[in-house]
Amino acid sequence: MKSRPAILNIQSVIDATDRNILVIDVSGQVILISCRARQSLDIALGVRLEREYPGFWEQVEKILSGDLGSCEIPLQLGGCEYLVAVNPLLEKKRIVGAVCVLVDSSQLDIMTRRHPSFNTLSRELDTIIDSSSDGLFVCDAQANVIRMNPASEKIHKISANALVGRNMRVLIEEGFIDRSAALEASISKERVSLLQNKGGHKLISIATPVFDEGSELIRVVVSERDVTEIDALQRELEKQEAIKNSLRDQMLAMQQAELESQQIIARSPQMIRAVQQAMRVAKADSSVFILGESGVGKGLIAQLIHTHSARAGQPLIKINCGAIPESLIEAELFGYEKGAFTGALSSGKPGQFELADEGILFLDEIAELPLGSQVKLLRFLEDGKITRLGDTKGRKLDVRVLAATHQNMEEMVEQGRFRLDLYYRLNVIPIQIPALRDRSECIIPLIHHYLEEFGKRSSSRKRMTRAALDALCGYSFPGNVRELMNICERLVVMTETDVIDVDDLPGQISTVPVQPGSQTCPFPVGLPLKDAMEWVEKEILTRALCAHRSQIEMAEALGVNQSTIARKLKKHQIVN
Repeated sequence: MKSRPAILNIQSVIDATDRNILVIDVSGQVILISCRARQSLDIALGVRLEREYPGFWEQVEKILSGDLGSCEIPLQLGGCEYLVAVNPLLEKKRIVGAVCVLVDSSQLDIMTRRHPSFNTLSRELDTIIDSSSDGLFVCDAQANVIRMNPASEKIHKISANALVGRNMRVLIEEGFIDRSAALEASISKERVSLLQNKGGHKLISIATPVFDEGSELIRVVVSERDVTEIDALQRELEKQEAIKNSLRDQMLAMQQAELESQQIIARSPQMIRAVQQAMRVAKADSSVFILGESGVGKGLIAQLIHTHSARAGQPLIKINCGAIPESLIEAELFGYEKGAFTGALSSGKPGQFELADEGILFLDEIAELPLGSQVKLLRFLEDGKITRLGDTKGRKLDVRVLAATHQNMEEMVEQGRFRLDLYYRLNVIPIQIPALRDRSECIIPLIHHYLEEFGKRSSSRKRMTRAALDALCGYSFPGNVRELMNICERLVVMTETDVIDVDDLPGQISTVPVQPGSQTCPFPVGLPLKDAMEWVEKEILTRALCAHRSQIEMAEALGVNQSTIARKLKKHQIVN
């Protein structure tokens, strides 16, 4: 009966202090609590601290076990922050409990009001920490959790109350995390970065140690971010890049095969000049405008530039602007994002500019490009960036642009159908390809080349009579080289005999009147005597090659040795 008044007196004393005071026995049970603490922490007598505040209990347990003489730690309890002083309760030098005094930060209001700048700074720091999209942990020098922001609560799917006050070593032992950047930083006293797996998510944690003026470690700040989605996006980007590289490899193989199957034959001065210009500009990185009628070989000139350029190992992407519907041309050139328009692929699609990155994009029939796409092309030529449909971010690319057209661009600019500024951007280096009717010296070599090429494909050897050659040389070829190539393929396939005569030619050619004794090609006027003799010799050899099956027959007809025929054919580049 005498002990109870003593307890009441002790209760009265701790209540009179108006402080948050707890007395804990060795089992973790609250055996004494001040009125203030009961109200603030909502803890009643007999409650086990381990169940209500496990992080707080870890610190108290160290005192009760004798591992620490006393400690003073910051804790977040019941939504408030406290500075907690924990001291052992001794009886005959034996620890029988612990006394905890919690100082509520609200008790510092008077001081903070006297220091408004400190109050403002504190609020700003709280706002910054809590509004950060990255998770933030603050630990003390022993890797005890002091603070945890809402982003970290969301990442770990746990409240701050369950972790504040707990040590990272214990959290590792319990399997909450597999490694702790804060713990490693508190030991090494250096910045630590870790990549962790947690519940199927990938987290990147960066722990930064904080030191006081005496270079003593006082805090460790840990920022963490869930990079699972970023990792998934990276894998998708790698997948798209692999598809893109595969397409580029296929295009390179296809264009190499196409290039090997074709040949540029230049015998006339105009065509030789065009080829020489293409070879010179190949080494530069300037835009090139290839001009000429349909079928003259503008695509072959573009291939020639690509083959002899520093970008030969990268793709040459060919786009015929007139062959793509106006509604799709922008998506085809610049690509699109998911959901950019009805029917768009769910994964989006890279445009031809992206496929041509580090290579060359050849825009054939550029005059057919819609005005809206002309604006985006001009922007790319100015800053090297493209923007996919449905996207807001520009993509920096390294693409050389070659353009071609058979239209009169000056007229189109005057009519407002083509932008003047884009025309100037494209027309840095113009190359004019002559029509086949203006390069008559090339007609017979081209005929021989295509007869041989298509003959190999059909396993047949054809030759053409003098009359048929004369008829072809007198034809104007409105379709240019493409028309000549198609005619040769038709003749090789459809002619029943090995000799192609005038009657085998298409109607529009066989009806062209050929004057008796007329030259296959007009004699060039104004040549020096030596060059004129060379020209006559070449013309005689060319006609003889068409009229005879072999070099031996040619030698007999011309009265010279076969070796002389072979040497002169090679000299004049009539045969390889």
